Amino acid sequence: MSKHHVTTTINGEPAEFLCETQQTMLDCLRDVLGLTGSKEGCASGDCGACTIIVDGKIVCSCLMLGVEAEGKNVTTIEGIAQGDHLHPVQQKFLEHAALQCGFCTPGFIVAAKALLDENKNPTETEIRYWLAGNLCRCTGYDKIIRAVQDAAAEMRRETVA
Repeated sequence: MSKHHVTTTINGEPAEFLCETQQTMLDCLRDVLGLTGSKEGCASGDCGACTIIVDGKIVCSCLMLGVEAEGKNVTTIEGIAQGDHLHPVQQKFLEHAALQCGFCTPGFIVAAKALLDENKNPTETEIRYWLAGNLCRCTGYDKIIRAVQDAAAEMRRETVA
């Protein structure tokens, strides 16, 4: 089988990689590019552990082919922080202890960031709806919802300041 050359932007940086036609974006991220933050939980788009942002929209990277990244702007969990400065969602997940085993956390953080990029003042219902594609078997979700609410409040204060 021949490999496809993909030119894209990942976490704000130009990126190129070779992939097989049937390789998922998740496999390309983890196995080809060494970006192992996105996790494979189900391989069927049901758990959200592999959530990435592609051209501003959340995507389960286990359902996207690597070749589909051609010309796209991709953000993974590795691209959420700005250097050593955590994104408010990441910081609030820590402060609210919104994780236990941590397997689902990258997907939740990426999805929550995408929500707050689109809606600076989501209601609890909107947050729950937005994160409904992300599953956690440990936390019970309340701390996750509170962390996102707190991050939204902090981000609104930063915008006003």
